[in-house]
Amino acid sequence: MQQTQIDALGDRLYDALTGGRMLAPLTEQHPDMTVDDAYAVQQRLMARRLGAGEKVVGKKIGVTSQAVMDMLGVYQPDFGWLTDAMVYNEGEAIPMQRLIQPKAEGEIAFVLKKTLQGPGVTVADVLAATEGVMACFEIVDSRIRDWKIKIADTVADNASCGVFVLGDRLVDPRDVDLGTCGMVLEKNGDIVATGAGAAALGHPANAVAWLANTLGALGIALEAGEVVLSGSLGIMIPVQAGDNLRVTIGGIGGCSVRFI
Repeated sequence: MQQTQIDALGDRLYDALTGGRMLAPLTEQHPDMTVDDAYAVQQRLMARRLGAGEKVVGKKIGVTSQAVMDMLGVYQPDFGWLTDAMVYNEGEAIPMQRLIQPKAEGEIAFVLKKTLQGPGVTVADVLAATEGVMACFEIVDSRIRDWKIKIADTVADNASCGVFVLGDRLVDPRDVDLGTCGMVLEKNGDIVATGAGAAALGHPANAVAWLANTLGALGIALEAGEVVLSGSLGIMIPVQAGDNLRVTIGGIGGCSVRFI
């Protein structure tokens, strides 16, 4: 794609984000858009957000679980950027007018104490670089109408990131089996999703290693102090005003969020 087209699509996504509007799938208008094109659009979108004063606080990995792959018809992981404007505190209320068509995912967040940069990053490297892990919610939100996305659509749209909420405990990753730890997600008191750490590319640290190596090929690092969301451990749960959600991950802790 031409740079003028990339910039125009990034600007359209930014306007949809700030205006609370949905767009037709980008791949309908540009069926030949490649994943590389989509990441270029993502960079334009993020440049607009950073230009408006947001600051990067971490990265996210998307489409890591088979449940989400099947739901979206997207069969490879992707990544996006987290900023300070996306952060909500444990138990805090998220206003629905901030979002367009949100869905909640229970995830494990990694808080880094050392910088990771590929190539060659291993699971052992990830664990050694991690200060701690936390239960978290990622509230994914697509600017593409009705979630009718292909991989290029979600990549361009910053991996469909909305906001995120970190949990109530920071746990040493060596004190928990991240591959087998179980997740239970409750909505208004009812269990609506379950999963395990292995849902995220076989092991959440695998997902973080994938991200470090993928970004490393682009000359980008996972920086010390950043938060990395390692991917959904179960299905995405639609939310609306009045909903109260809690996710609990064995050995790690819990995270609560409500919507108004």
